[in-house]
Amino acid sequence: MDVPRRMSRRGLLRAGLGVGGAAVVGQHLALAGPASAASPAAPASLPLDRAAWAAPAVRAGAFPEWSRFARLADGTFDEDADPVRDMKPVIDALKAQNVSVIELDTILSNWLTDQEFTQHVGKVRDFVGLAHAAGLRVVMYYPSMELISVGGEKGRSFYKNAQGKDWVQRSLDGKPNVFYGSLVVWVDPGDESCWLSPNSPWRDYYLGRVKALAGTGLDAIWPDVPIYFDGALSWCDGSSWAATAFKADTGLALPPKADFSSPAFRRYVEWRHRNLHQWQLDIAAAGRAVNPDLVTFVETVSMDYQYATLVGLDGAYLRTAEGVSQMWEVDILGNYDGMRHATATDWTCLISMYKYARAASGTKPAWAFSYGWKADDASLVMAELLAAGCNPYEVKSPFKNETTDKVMRTRMYAFVAANQEKLYTTTTAAEVGVYHSSASRDFVSPSPGTGMYANVKKPAGVKEWWSSGSAEESCSRQAWLGEFRGTVKALVYAHVPFVTVTSPGLTAADLAGLKVLLLPNLQAVSDAEAAVLRGFVAGGGTVVITGPAPTALDELGTARSEYALADVLGFRKGDALPDGKQNRFGAGTCRYVKSLPGHAYLDTADKAAGELLLAPVRAAAPPSVTLSGDDRIHLEMGRLGGDVVVQLVNFTGFGDVPAAFRTTPAACTVALAVPAGKKVLGATVSSPDAASPAPRAVPFTVDGGTVSVPLTVAQYSLLTVSMG
Repeated sequence: MDVPRRMSRRGLLRAGLGVGGAAVVGQHLALAGPASAASPAAPASLPLDRAAWAAPAVRAGAFPEWSRFARLADGTFDEDADPVRDMKPVIDALKAQNVSVIELDTILSNWLTDQEFTQHVGKVRDFVGLAHAAGLRVVMYYPSMELISVGGEKGRSFYKNAQGKDWVQRSLDGKPNVFYGSLVVWVDPGDESCWLSPNSPWRDYYLGRVKALAGTGLDAIWPDVPIYFDGALSWCDGSSWAATAFKADTGLALPPKADFSSPAFRRYVEWRHRNLHQWQLDIAAAGRAVNPDLVTFVETVSMDYQYATLVGLDGAYLRTAEGVSQMWEVDILGNYDGMRHATATDWTCLISMYKYARAASGTKPAWAFSYGWKADDASLVMAELLAAGCNPYEVKSPFKNETTDKVMRTRMYAFVAANQEKLYTTTTAAEVGVYHSSASRDFVSPSPGTGMYANVKKPAGVKEWWSSGSAEESCSRQAWLGEFRGTVKALVYAHVPFVTVTSPGLTAADLAGLKVLLLPNLQAVSDAEAAVLRGFVAGGGTVVITGPAPTALDELGTARSEYALADVLGFRKGDALPDGKQNRFGAGTCRYVKSLPGHAYLDTADKAAGELLLAPVRAAAPPSVTLSGDDRIHLEMGRLGGDVVVQLVNFTGFGDVPAAFRTTPAACTVALAVPAGKKVLGATVSSPDAASPAPRAVPFTVDGGTVSVPLTVAQYSLLTVSMG
């Protein structure tokens, strides 16, 4: 049979589906006071690394080198494919494009009988053998909770004629999460899409097939988006399987409806994250039970924005899990336009997503989609991906098995291969962190819209856009996310190297090396989180916390009787809330700002608002690198041995309103502090924009303790300053 051209399983839902009708009151939820004896207990402290019963991870939890330096692309074959005639040309073509890992996407999205599946496993084995002979690795794409029945709307289908009706996810009012084609781009007209409950017997069905695939010699499994899909229904899973699991875990019955003022519903929101986390661990363990060297990369479509709340998949829960990381589906603005009509603020949103992806994957490889529509916008997107430290999966939007441009992919991947040590083994030089609070994302003013980007209005002539056009879909309208994204934008525009710090499982070690931690609109925190943050300040760190209710909620969104960090803040709930306050605590400092300066900076790049965030940063962590040039040059900095590696990405062609795509080379000067006792040995620049990815020497000057390097950046430059 012919395998149809696969469209990507894109998570953006264009009908403004929102948060299922949750009631929103004021700047934060109008919740009850302190939890009473009748309120749900705090969630059990479950390990976030792996299930207690799971098989050991690959050698001491270390991911293999091939996965850390991966350059990915899609490959496929027809069911009647001959290995030599049909499979080998696909492999050879991808190798010629400097691809190192093939994502094999065949017919596993479809409902297959046991016999059909077994026959297909043989084909997979043939492909893997040929790829390995060519020196390439193979990761197998396999949807983890969706099953498509081809022609199932009018013909036989998994939901109507097999186990689907019993195993399907259901909404809280009992409706089955099944729909027919054209609702989303990847389900063809006439086909059925059935979303299964991970707590049903689907679990054993799927894990058994994962084990069969693991026996083919595959290097990795790619489970696709394990989510409570909300394209047709909101707030799944309300099936009997989920009800039993929820009751066993929390002692509670499923809530009857979506209501963020209900403690039981907020507990359900939190439980869905942990339930899907365990499902991902089970998939990884199933593969390792057959092949201990097999690693798992879970396609994760929910990034730093509100979508994780809606579909239950919080990628940061996997941060410390062994043997399993993520393939991040980082979406762009338009299915058929890429980032061609972005605003500059939209580019900082993309930067935020890629940096979140890198952080949420911990020390493991962070694979990520690198979408594009034409060669020039695709290469700029990949530049931001590389600057964040992610591994590229280059693909033309919205198609899953097409390159945007073969020449561009070959050129960019040659650059990645030539500079992989600098891209993936440097140690960040950032002393500033931005805290991403999953609980605050979930429980601070839930509102319609995901907030994926800032500009919601589709530009003239563009076929599709990420939003339906409603203003409330913008991140600038999200109470927590807008403050977070605005904080990121302020740091990017100030050329301050920073890391994102994710919240699930936070430990003191996660803050090692940081001098400043920004806590945008941090309201919902657990006692354990608060203890880590308190220890960071007591040990000499500086925190900058903004917003009208600092640490006023617990991790389930329930109002606290007292701020969790009242001692660090220097005021209590009974005190008048100050507009701003600086408080010494232990050896460190807390800076509090009642307003939302990140929000103001996101919308207008207001300098006064930016200074409320940046002044404490400069005071506590004087920069060791500065850039003289346009604000819209993104700077990242790391160290590799005696080298300082600076990455520069130029998005100066973009302004406050969408305009035609253009690349405008930008002149700038990078100045680095030279440590005492060191001297500058040389400076080189590598760039995928050049004829060769090889480094070329560039002039520099040394004045006292500072080395300055003037550069012109087309799209992306990798500057290396060697010191000894």
